[in-house]
Amino acid sequence: MQRSNGARILPLLVIVIVVVLLVAAIVAAGRAVFSGGNSATQTTEVTNRGRDALLKINMEQSVSMTVRGPITADETFTSYKITVSPDERDMGVYRGYGETRIRGKKLDNTTAAYEQFVYALDKANMMKGTVPEDDAKNDLRGICAVGYVYEFSVMTNGDEVKTLWTSTCGGSPGSLDASKEQLSALFRAQIPGSEDLAPFRTPINFRY
Repeated sequence: MQRSNGARILPLLVIVIVVVLLVAAIVAAGRAVFSGGNSATQTTEVTNRGRDALLKINMEQSVSMTVRGPITADETFTSYKITVSPDERDMGVYRGYGETRIRGKKLDNTTAAYEQFVYALDKANMMKGTVPEDDAKNDLRGICAVGYVYEFSVMTNGDEVKTLWTSTCGGSPGSLDASKEQLSALFRAQIPGSEDLAPFRTPINFRY
């Protein structure tokens, strides 16, 4: 009788163990799927946050483009920035690393004109790109020393919501996944006479 009971219990134990292992595997797989889904959702939210801010039409919103020239002596280093909001357009040209404004131009703007402009920027994919989580990859100091660095930003109340950058150096493509030529042309078109104000002409692309 004892042998008979043992013969019955052993298969039951095997079945119980198999069931427990299957349940554990299903739970683990479910966690992996839901975790992955949350990660994808978070990435989408970060990406869309910049685009959502870009397409908001109110007085708190603004967009900007900063172009930095080759790294030279402080006396000859130049950069310029174009900032556009629903009520103002501004282009400033700066000398030195302390960004002393040496010339510029300010113009009024209208909400209707701003709306057309930011939708054009959106169609040119201004907010297409992923901001690296590694701060070192966002450090632009010394980047593309012989070329030009472009930064494109969306701001709310003057605070950056999202900034993407690229350069004319092939070794430093940056985080922007769009045409810098198309975007910069759109920004410069907001300031009549911007070509005369800019401290440098059309940049050259470098391999390094």
